[in-house]
Amino acid sequence: MSAFSELKPELVWTYFKEICSIPRLSKNEAKIREYLLRFAHKNDLESKEDPAGNILIIRPSSHGMEKHKTVVLQSHMDMVGEKNADHPHDWTKDPIVPIIKEGWVTASGTTLGADDGMGIAAQMAILTDKNIKTGKIECLFTVDEESGMTGAINLSPGFFEGRILLNLDSEDEGILYIGCAGGMDTVGEMKYQPIAPDRDTAAIEISVTGLRGGHSGDEIHKGFGNSVKIMNRILWNLANEYKISLSNFDGGNLRNAIPREAFATIVIEELSKSSIEKWIADFNDLMLDELGHIEKDLKISVKDAEMPHIVMDKDNQNRLLSSLTCCPHGPIAWSKEMDDLVETSTNLASVKFVGDDTIRIVTTQRSSIDSSKRDVAAMVESCLKLAGAEVEHSSGYPGWRPNLSSEILKITRQSYRKLFGKDPKVRAIHAGLECGLIFEKFKGIDMISFGPTIRGAHTPEEKIEICTAQMFWDLLLDVLDNIPLN
Repeated sequence: MSAFSELKPELVWTYFKEICSIPRLSKNEAKIREYLLRFAHKNDLESKEDPAGNILIIRPSSHGMEKHKTVVLQSHMDMVGEKNADHPHDWTKDPIVPIIKEGWVTASGTTLGADDGMGIAAQMAILTDKNIKTGKIECLFTVDEESGMTGAINLSPGFFEGRILLNLDSEDEGILYIGCAGGMDTVGEMKYQPIAPDRDTAAIEISVTGLRGGHSGDEIHKGFGNSVKIMNRILWNLANEYKISLSNFDGGNLRNAIPREAFATIVIEELSKSSIEKWIADFNDLMLDELGHIEKDLKISVKDAEMPHIVMDKDNQNRLLSSLTCCPHGPIAWSKEMDDLVETSTNLASVKFVGDDTIRIVTTQRSSIDSSKRDVAAMVESCLKLAGAEVEHSSGYPGWRPNLSSEILKITRQSYRKLFGKDPKVRAIHAGLECGLIFEKFKGIDMISFGPTIRGAHTPEEKIEICTAQMFWDLLLDVLDNIPLN
């Protein structure tokens, strides 16, 4: 018997381990959709799929519970696929291998997918646990939450019936979420003139690695290092002290993650090579002095590289580095209604050379106030236009306004107090949840979000605290047991 089979609640962890074996990156959810539909058929449960790929699986009312209100349990099928640069993993076919470590479940070298694999697993357990009695349960599994929320955006208003919704996509046991930020992306693409490198030069690759990264909503306020900003700071300073030509900049991967790694290839004069290497070593010490209290594994290194065929022209190189220097990252404003809640933020998510003459810069803005979200997006746009970039904004998604008189909030608070002998915290979250979009489409729906404790979401450090999975399950069962009559 494996140690994994001893985890509680057993049925939830059994399904979670199965889910870990199924590739399910955003916009590539075909295999997880097939898995869920087979699961419904195997268990004689009604199911349906909409044109966007969202799936609804229904558990009928238990005998004697037919008059209770219908409840919707909601999670998203997709996950963020992040891995360390030196870790081999094919996200189209390789399974995630969960491991138990000091009271947590994590994975080695990759994201775990507990966001939102634990939500999926809990829904599947509710659908098949014959020991519980409930009213009608509609389990909604949405697609593409992590890269654009297109599943929630394209939900048909008639796809489900319930008007009480439990979102199972939160990451802090003991906190009930009743509101979230809205978000949007601002993306710039700039052209440059590719030119041949000078003669009598050398090429080096600079790397920034070992940063924690993190969720660009939940963790934007924690002061984690941003590899793109650090790399740009290196290049900006080198360009002002030495003659350098930039050939490649590859930093960050995901729009909704704080970038953990960045790599740049530059061409330098042979005579300045040892001086630049010393400068970079000194800068590594400087960054450890600034960030070492929170980024203990930060490493800035340099190595020889193959001479590239082309580099950027100097004018556009200067524009790019100036633009990234002024481009903001981090909290912009704090909530005036809730303590310790970021109201507005922006994430400089990635910078990448694409093709031989184009650079793509991806940023994400979040705010609980729509006008502030658009204002900070305009701020970012202004910086990107310094580089001559063409800038586009996504349509974004709305926030979810808190309702402190919510019936489901009252029920969930009472359940939590009864089970654990203390009051839960009630908060809004700076991350985006699909609740905002669902609230727009299903007027009058009453919603709450809760879950187990997950740390390091969207990074290879992602982990779930084992003991909180049982607490999450117990709370879910008790809330369902206290759903009122129609």
